[in-house]
Amino acid sequence: MGTSFSEFNTGEFAVSPQTDLGVLLGQVATACKVISAAVARGPLSDAMGNTGTDNIQGENQQKLDLIANELMIRWTEWGGQVAAMASEEMADIYRIPTQYRQGRYLLVFDPLDGSSNLDVNVSVGSIFSVLERPHSEGEVEDADFLQPGVMQVAAGYALYGPATMLVVTTGHGVNGFTLDEETGEFILTHPHLTIHPDTREFAINASNARMWEAPVIRYIDECLAGVNGPRGEAFNMRWVASMVAEIHRILIRGGVFLYPKDNRDPTRPGKLRLMYEANPMSFIVEQAGGAASTGREPIMQVQPQALHQRVAVIMGSRNEVERLVQYHLEAPAP
Repeated sequence: MGTSFSEFNTGEFAVSPQTDLGVLLGQVATACKVISAAVARGPLSDAMGNTGTDNIQGENQQKLDLIANELMIRWTEWGGQVAAMASEEMADIYRIPTQYRQGRYLLVFDPLDGSSNLDVNVSVGSIFSVLERPHSEGEVEDADFLQPGVMQVAAGYALYGPATMLVVTTGHGVNGFTLDEETGEFILTHPHLTIHPDTREFAINASNARMWEAPVIRYIDECLAGVNGPRGEAFNMRWVASMVAEIHRILIRGGVFLYPKDNRDPTRPGKLRLMYEANPMSFIVEQAGGAASTGREPIMQVQPQALHQRVAVIMGSRNEVERLVQYHLEAPAP
């Protein structure tokens, strides 16, 4: 059997002052195993379907959204590594109860990304990000979380698909682990993941085409024109509607993922959440040699103004992301 996540973690942080970070990542990994089991048993345990309530973003919550949220909290609150958490499914931050020691880290997560796909048995996942608490005294406040993505000390996701995988970075490359259902261990199966700088595959929700900005229309039109178009290449289009699945595909075989700003609501800069989705995935993508941008600035340099802030997302193979950024620079100001 290969290297387990526990063994990898021990080696990664053995001589590091961030030993607590390794412990926290181990707890997150355990939470993801339990969430994976809950997702797999969903149709058998009356855990499927809509709760009839909306989250803070006004989106319908699935039963498993709330189950996954509770599991992530339960498995990480007691160890003494975390001071507070923020989740896509909670309106406010969650402060560690007083019976537990407060740690040096802030945990940010989307407990079940792509949950609208649950009823059709398409891959979903959990996304997480770890920040250092900016001060050690007093009660944690919302403002403590509002750090740009470059301040992340770790990020990762779990993919619940044909196999359950855990993909993690601590700023020293990206490694992928597959859950061995027999032993209950995540085993290193995809060391040193990298994204090829070139690709002929893109992922975008084409149903929004009528609302895209001009640079995105230009890029997609060129891709769709194929070998007779200005790119002189045939491109494939993919769309799973689960960010974890989309980014995982890009890590494995390259590609570019777009969820750009559109004109549906001119006051909204994008759809995906900066803190829970865009920042952690940008950290992973950049550590794998890719690039991540809003089209106008690097995602991880965006200064958050609110916990549930949204942002435009373009990430994946570096050369295609840079082309899209150039198209945004060349476009007339909106």
